[in-house]
Amino acid sequence: MKSHAKDTTPSQEEATEQASVLVVEDTLSLAMVYMERLATEGYKCVHVETAAQALQALEENEFKLILLDLQLPDTNGMSILEHVTAQKIKSAVVIITANGTINVAVEAMRLGAFDFLMKPFSKERLLTVTHNAIESITAKHEETDLSEGDAYTKYLGFIGSSWTMQNIYTTIENVANSQATVFITGESGTGKELCAEAIHMRSPRRSKAFVPLNCGAIPKDLVESEVFGHLKGAFTGALADRLGAAGQADGGTLFLDEVCEMELSLQTKLLRFLQTNTIQRVGSSKLENVDVRVICATNRDPAEEVRAGRFREDLYYRLFVVPIPLPPLRARQGDVIEIANTFLLAYAKEENKSFVGIAPEAEQQLLAYDWPGNVRELQNVIRNLVVLNNAEIVTLDLLPEHIRFATSIDMAMHLEGATGPSALDGDGVKLSQVQSAPQETGVPVSDPMSVSLEGKSLEQIEREAIEKVIAQCEGSIPKAAKILDVSSSTIYRKREAWEKVTGQASEQNKAPA
Repeated sequence: MKSHAKDTTPSQEEATEQASVLVVEDTLSLAMVYMERLATEGYKCVHVETAAQALQALEENEFKLILLDLQLPDTNGMSILEHVTAQKIKSAVVIITANGTINVAVEAMRLGAFDFLMKPFSKERLLTVTHNAIESITAKHEETDLSEGDAYTKYLGFIGSSWTMQNIYTTIENVANSQATVFITGESGTGKELCAEAIHMRSPRRSKAFVPLNCGAIPKDLVESEVFGHLKGAFTGALADRLGAAGQADGGTLFLDEVCEMELSLQTKLLRFLQTNTIQRVGSSKLENVDVRVICATNRDPAEEVRAGRFREDLYYRLFVVPIPLPPLRARQGDVIEIANTFLLAYAKEENKSFVGIAPEAEQQLLAYDWPGNVRELQNVIRNLVVLNNAEIVTLDLLPEHIRFATSIDMAMHLEGATGPSALDGDGVKLSQVQSAPQETGVPVSDPMSVSLEGKSLEQIEREAIEKVIAQCEGSIPKAAKILDVSSSTIYRKREAWEKVTGQASEQNKAPA
């Protein structure tokens, strides 16, 4: 179908130059309405009715935007989204959906769609989404892409190339361009605010304000004022009009951290705000319209908070559209050393110290530690180490005692008959579970803890115990890992560190006197 573009002013033509739109809609009357609305703004439109025709059009032309109806006569429209993603086609995809397929539309956004339009939608909504989608896809592909196969090692403040974090980075990229509410969960110190800011910085709203608000750090009687603002004289101490966080974030992003700390009465007002995009300042009878994208976070289990009656169920479902669970540091295999080295070099430069790396035995202990405080704890440990010491290499003796001896102390406690599970390393080795392991693995294992303590360091005791389990498994590390309830990579990592230490000792013994 020919373009329906009408005459526009020069500024409009410049703004929409090459902004072609593929409309995939099998109902001709609806397609005509969409194209007429887009044509008034100078967009060039091509219409197809089936998925097969859409794939052919994508083969022959380039489009900035694909308006995609999911219900097509030959197949589900999701196949086109999958094709666009798989072929890395530089087109933004906006899903058109009826109310009954809203969950499918949300899933489509997780797979890379920019946003969705729920029928019926206004001309203003169509034009706003179209503008934002085209602006976003243009900005995204003006940036330098990583070469195919490369992994992000640093991403908008995050550090780490583990597959776990690669999935997080991909999720951020996919949800940033939509208007859907994001709910970030994770333990303290995992980077929830960093994640929220990354979403904002990758979104079309990045030129506007990012306003963070910690709901748990504000006195309960002031939370409403902090969120929605107040008028002068609204309460004691209100000496002037105040624009709340929601007003400050107009056009941008409002980040509500620790949202589960919010009182039920204020949760009702937050729900109304999310549904109407209007705010009412404390002491005012006037409603004010705002355009805000909301991201929230908590270190609690929000579903449990709902079950306990501390969080409104309707608000939960309104906020929990796109969940992003951030992994604890102990679940990010390999990232600990990467993060530690990054902090080490940064703080060494800042403090004018000589540190350039971490010794293998020190790396082993950093990997073995459980990091209950996550990245924030690791950051503090490295900063403290750099401030109080000066050397080229971080050796084992420079680490804090609770990290240096954590695994070995737990091992010794178990060997001496301490009750309860002992953590052998940061991956959660439960030595108390070894007794039940033979039935699970079929390997006849005698007590691996029957090792001699006399004259041995705690590190040697740990090594001997692990090596004994490996030997009884006939050298099979996967079987030994199952008995010790750790990943195989943990054992490989420990053995590699031991071999490095042994090799260094051998070289020193060979050196001429």
